[in-house]
Amino acid sequence: MREQITLWNDQLKDKSSKEILSFFLNKFKDEIALASSLGAEDQVLTEMVISIDKEAKIFTLDTGRLFPETYDLIHRTNAKYNTKMAVYFPEASAVEEMVNTEGINLFFESVEKRKRCCQIRKIQPLKRAFKGLNVWICGLRKEQSVTRTDMNIVEWDEGNKMIKVNPLINWSEDDVWAYINEQGIPYNTLHDKSYPSIGCQPCTRAIMDGEDVRAGRWYWESPDTKECGLHKK
Repeated sequence: MREQITLWNDQLKDKSSKEILSFFLNKFKDEIALASSLGAEDQVLTEMVISIDKEAKIFTLDTGRLFPETYDLIHRTNAKYNTKMAVYFPEASAVEEMVNTEGINLFFESVEKRKRCCQIRKIQPLKRAFKGLNVWICGLRKEQSVTRTDMNIVEWDEGNKMIKVNPLINWSEDDVWAYINEQGIPYNTLHDKSYPSIGCQPCTRAIMDGEDVRAGRWYWESPDTKECGLHKK
């Protein structure tokens, strides 16, 4: 599979994002899905995916700690594209056990506890969403974070034993917003309040001028730990 991924990266390196999506959506049919965080990049991909195949699977994760604006965006996106995004939730019993033993805001206490929270609220539901799939589409971009600079258009996700496709990997932030404005794509209104990257409410803050676009995510941690575990190679 790694040899095939190398070939795909070479084959697709000069293709547009929409051409990359068309290639994989046509090739993998019911075995591929867009995993949307409802960020600006994933809203771009949602529009592209639906324009290619209105029946393609798109899903998101509801951790139970999202911003009200994020829930509103799910509603507006479904209405705009006449679709119904699948929503996966964490197991209630696992959340109860974690909160009752570690506290409601355990994630502030250590990286380990924060990752446990991400594991229960995000990783476990993601694994359920992946059942029956061989490929997942992501909105990752190289310039988003120091942890993403070496990522490619197509990768092998060892943790999930799946192919991961990053059609926007070489896009700039300006590219993303130009496309959103050109296509009239709904987006999270928190982006207008200096929130470039939006996750769970207690783990996200607005950024100041000059800060990295991911500075507001897990803002109390060092840059090299700022991943939840979804995008480990």
